[in-house]
Amino acid sequence: MSATKADIIAQLQKELLPLQGYKPSVGGASLDPGLGAINNAFPNNTFPLGAVHEFCCARAEDVAVTGGFISGILASLMRSGRASLWISRSKTIFPPALKAFGIEPDKIIFINLQKERDILWAMEEALECDGLAAVVGEMQDIGFTASRRLQLAVEQSRVTGFIIRPNPRQVITTACVSRWKITSIPSIMEAGMPGVGFPRWNVELLKVRNGKPGTWQIEWIAGKFRHVIKVASIEQEQQKKTG
Repeated sequence: MSATKADIIAQLQKELLPLQGYKPSVGGASLDPGLGAINNAFPNNTFPLGAVHEFCCARAEDVAVTGGFISGILASLMRSGRASLWISRSKTIFPPALKAFGIEPDKIIFINLQKERDILWAMEEALECDGLAAVVGEMQDIGFTASRRLQLAVEQSRVTGFIIRPNPRQVITTACVSRWKITSIPSIMEAGMPGVGFPRWNVELLKVRNGKPGTWQIEWIAGKFRHVIKVASIEQEQQKKTG
C-alpha cells in the first residue's frame, strides 16, 4: 500500500511540474551545465531550462561575479550554436573575457537601454524568440506581474532567462523558478605558479520552486565548474604527501 501511495505521489508531482514552469526540453533532451551537486536541489535533479532565474546582487562586485557564474552556464546553453542576448543599461561585461568560459564574444548580442521598462520590454520580446539560447537582463526591480509575463514567454519558446538585479530596492515574490545570490570567495593559487587562482564563488540558492535551497562553493577550472570542497580534499592529500 505504501509503495502504491509513493507511486501516486510521484506521478502527481510529475504532472504538477509542467504547470509550475518545469516543462521538459524539446525532444526530451536535458542539458547539464556541470553544476554537480547543485542539480540535486532542482526537481528531477535537473537544472531548469526554459525558465527564468533571478539573481540578487547587493554590491557592484557581486554583479560582476554573478555575470561570471551565469557565463559558465551560458557556455553549456550555447553549445548548440545559437546566440544569446545580454540586455542592460550599461555594458559592464568585457566581451573578450567571455572566452575564459568557452564563449565566443560575437555569439552574444549586447543591447544597452537607458530605461528599465525598455529593458523589461526587450527581454520579454527576446524570450519569445525560440531561436535564442538564452537571454540575460539587468534590471534593479521587477514585480510579480512582469516576472509572470517573462515566465509565460519562456514556457512557450523554451529559452532560458536570467535576471540580474543590482542592489534591488525590495525583494518580493516573483514568478521566477529560482532566486540566487552569488558572491566571490578567495581563490587558491597553484603551487609555484604566478598570478591569481581560478574564479571561485559562494553560490546561494535562496529559493527554488519545488526544490531544496542550499549553499555551495564552486570554481571555474579547465572549462567547467568544480566544487571547492572536493578541491580542498585533494589539496590536503597533496600536502600530506609532500609533508
